[in-house]
Amino acid sequence: MGLAGILGTGVALPEKVVTNADLEKVVDTTDQWITERTGIKERRQAGPDEKTSTLSIQAARKALEMAGVTPQQLDLIICSTISPDMPLPATAAFIQRGLGAPACCAFDLAAACSGFLFGVTVAEQFIKTGKARYALVIGAEILSRYLDYQDRATCVIFGDGVAAGVVGPATEPSGILACEMHTDGAFADQLYIPAGGTARPASCETVRAREHYIKMRGNELFKVAVRSLEDVSRHVLEQAKVCSDQLNLFIPHQANQRITDAVRQRLGVSPDKVYSNISRVGNTSSASIPICLDECIRSGRIQKGDLVLMSSFGAGVTWGAVLMRW
Repeated sequence: MGLAGILGTGVALPEKVVTNADLEKVVDTTDQWITERTGIKERRQAGPDEKTSTLSIQAARKALEMAGVTPQQLDLIICSTISPDMPLPATAAFIQRGLGAPACCAFDLAAACSGFLFGVTVAEQFIKTGKARYALVIGAEILSRYLDYQDRATCVIFGDGVAAGVVGPATEPSGILACEMHTDGAFADQLYIPAGGTARPASCETVRAREHYIKMRGNELFKVAVRSLEDVSRHVLEQAKVCSDQLNLFIPHQANQRITDAVRQRLGVSPDKVYSNISRVGNTSSASIPICLDECIRSGRIQKGDLVLMSSFGAGVTWGAVLMRW
C-alpha cells in the first residue's frame, strides 16, 4: 500500500479588501484593539455575485493544473464548508458540474476550521484502499454572510476565501506520513450559529434576535485550542517518528496569532519555521491552512523533500493534524 499525497493546490480570494480602518467605521473597535488581540490587519470579503461554489471552481482549476490532473480523472470531490451555497444540495455537486467532472462521489463536509485536514484524511483513506485514485479536497468559506457587525468579538476575525488540494498517489518518500482527527461535542456551544437548522428553523423571531450570525465564546476556546493543537501535533509527529526540530515548516490554522505563538512555543518549533498570513486574510476557517499551503508552495517556501506539519482547530469542537513530506 503506497502513500497518498497532496499533488497540487490552488487559491481563490475575493478582490475586496476590508481593513481594520474600514471596520472602525461600522463597529466599536480600533485597529490597535484588533491587532493586539488577533494579529489581523485586513481580510477579504466576497462580492454579491460571488458564491462558495464559484470561488471553489476557480481554486480547483488552479490545483488541478498544478497537479497535472484533469477534472475527468477525479474519483472524489470533498467540499469542506460551513457556508454552502444552499442547504440542499451539497455545494460539491455544483463544483462537480462547474468543473465538468464525471459522475463521481461528491459531498460536503462540515468540520469548520478543521475541515480541510479532515477532508484530506478522508481522501487519503480512499486512495490508500484503492477506492479512488485522484481526489479534490476544497476548503471554502464565505463567512462574511454570517457576521454580525454589532458584535466586535466576531466580525473583525473572519474573512472569505477558498483553497483546493488534489490528493493522489505519491512517490515515496513523499506523501502523507501521519494524520489524525478529533471532535469533542462537550464544547459544541462555544462557537456556533444558533438558527437556520432544525433546532431553530428560520423565522421572523430568529431574524429579529440576530440568531443567524456566528456566536463565539473566545476566552473559553483559547485554552482548549492551544492544548488540542499541541496534543494532536505531537501525536502525528510520534506516529511518523519525527521530532519537531526536524520540521521544515509548521502551518497552524490561522485563528489568532496568540494561539499560533503559544502552540509554536509548546512544540519547540523555531519562529522561522512557522508560516502565518493571518494579518492579510484573517481567519478563513476551512480555507485557512490550504491558502497558507498554496502560498508556500508557489513562493518556493516549501521545497521537495520538506517535512510540513499542518494543525487545525475549529467549532464542534474539532481538531486535527496532517504531517507530510512534499
